[in-house]
Amino acid sequence: MLSVVRVHLPSEIPIVGCEITPYVLLRLPSGIVSTDDVPEAAPADGYFMRYRWYRIQSDRKVAICSVHPMEQATIQCLGCVKSKIPVAKSYHCSAKCFSDAWQHHRVLHERASSALNENGAEEEELFGRFSSTGSGILSTTGSGSMSNLAQSPGLNNGPVPLYPSGTDKNSGETWYEVGRTRTYTPTADDIGHVLRFECVAVDAEKKVPVGPPTSIMTSRVIPAPTPTPRRLIQVNGDVLSHLDLDSQTSFGTFSVLSYNILADAYATSDTYSYCPTWALSWTYRRQNLMREIIGYHADIICLQEVQLNHFEDFFAPELDKHGYQALYKKRTTEVYTGAPHAIDGCATFFRRDKFSHVKKYEVEFNKAAQSLTDAIIPAAQRRVALSRLIKDNVALIAVLEAKFGNHGTDNPGKRQLLCVANTHVNVHQDLKDVKLWEVQTLLKGLEKIAVSADIPMLVCGDFNSVPGSSPHGLLAMGKVDQMHPDLAIDPLGILRPASKLTHQLPLVSAYSSFARMVGVGYDLEHQRRRMDPATNEPLFTNCTRDFTGTVDYIFYTADSLSVESLLELLDEESLRKDTALPSPEWSSDHMALLAEFRCKPRIRR
Repeated sequence: MLSVVRVHLPSEIPIVGCEITPYVLLRLPSGIVSTDDVPEAAPADGYFMRYRWYRIQSDRKVAICSVHPMEQATIQCLGCVKSKIPVAKSYHCSAKCFSDAWQHHRVLHERASSALNENGAEEEELFGRFSSTGSGILSTTGSGSMSNLAQSPGLNNGPVPLYPSGTDKNSGETWYEVGRTRTYTPTADDIGHVLRFECVAVDAEKKVPVGPPTSIMTSRVIPAPTPTPRRLIQVNGDVLSHLDLDSQTSFGTFSVLSYNILADAYATSDTYSYCPTWALSWTYRRQNLMREIIGYHADIICLQEVQLNHFEDFFAPELDKHGYQALYKKRTTEVYTGAPHAIDGCATFFRRDKFSHVKKYEVEFNKAAQSLTDAIIPAAQRRVALSRLIKDNVALIAVLEAKFGNHGTDNPGKRQLLCVANTHVNVHQDLKDVKLWEVQTLLKGLEKIAVSADIPMLVCGDFNSVPGSSPHGLLAMGKVDQMHPDLAIDPLGILRPASKLTHQLPLVSAYSSFARMVGVGYDLEHQRRRMDPATNEPLFTNCTRDFTGTVDYIFYTADSLSVESLLELLDEESLRKDTALPSPEWSSDHMALLAEFRCKPRIRR
């Protein structure tokens, strides 16, 4: 007979919009123990599994703490309500919770005030509309409006009628059936309520359960924590009211996003012990990442650390729905996991209505390493050399043709091409020679493309190189100082002579434009504080408990492109409220970078 051996939940807390698939261990009629489902359409020896989800709803509404989502809120910041900040962010579980969070929380008030001053009534669009009113700063509360707490409409689980399945008169609790599949996706209506999952074996002929159901209860459902919106700031200091590139982007401009999204294979509790396990789960992170990425409305998206299975099953189909065409290059071997589906790589997406695909180049640094060792390393030493050089990194280069044309240039009829390189130079910090060699190899390949076509170029990615390092110097300055300390590490002689470490591409870091901004204002001052005046780069793009620094960049050819706007930088103080990245609010340990460019008129030579 079919029976249930064990049931448990993959996460301790359910989140709106993030599907829950309980782990159900079954003993089949044959005696075999399996996690495979036994649906009604394919019974096993006359038995199948039936699943039910229930929402346990009490008469008393419950508001959830915005900082500690497993705790009930007892305090509400009425300053948030007056400022029309999302009401879910106004709740706290204690006075200490509110006090500890104040340094970050007050930023919400400042942002709301700034939006009100600059945009008048438009702050309603930025922060959302809410019906609550009040005065003062703090209010103790025992209840909250569930409709106000809702952050996401969630997903439906089929045509299941919602009706009370039972009521406990003593507790005032009512059970509503909300799902009839093994997987359930909590909706906004579930916020603040406990869910109950039941499974039972059913006789296929009689259609009656065999024995009592096995059940398990979840914690209270919480709304998905939503990242504070990041605004697009023009390099002359003007601030756009909100990210809406569909309406804000003028003719002939385009935007590029670069983002290391943190592959699921690396998002472990051992590495990021400060992040709640539910916020590290892929079912949560993928939804949060997708909301963030789509919200930027970028014309070109360059993602790093995208697992092959996640590209095929999630990112490519989801972004296709939003009008993006996808290109992908996985790393060349299973360095970390040995599982082919878990290999990560670089994914580039572009809007089909703005660009068409012309050509794709794939750079495999392993192949370049093999060619290099064959050329300059004695045969007896090649094995040792390859073990140092082979890191399985790749670069994906896409040549695109703009559909917005080349109006306003000296040659209106000429095709407007664009070359976009996307890479992840994942090399240990001790192997500075290998890291510099990979960057040099990529740049030499791009130079060949530049020679064959007069074409603007973008070089995006995670280079694992801080400002002032030799790879950053090569990218930004076109050469490496021959006295640079990084050059002292070159056991294979692959960097000699140092004079060869050059390129002719006029590359400039997009975010260095913030250093050239003029004027005064709330937003300009905040961006300047988030830049390093010594390097003209952001203070950080990667923020973990053990490392904070800049390793991600968007470089562009300054003779053919100009920076129009940049996505504002985050401040470290606000991220430290959750210790570091990743966090429930931000689902990667890196920060997304976005720049809006304009093609410059080409000068006849």
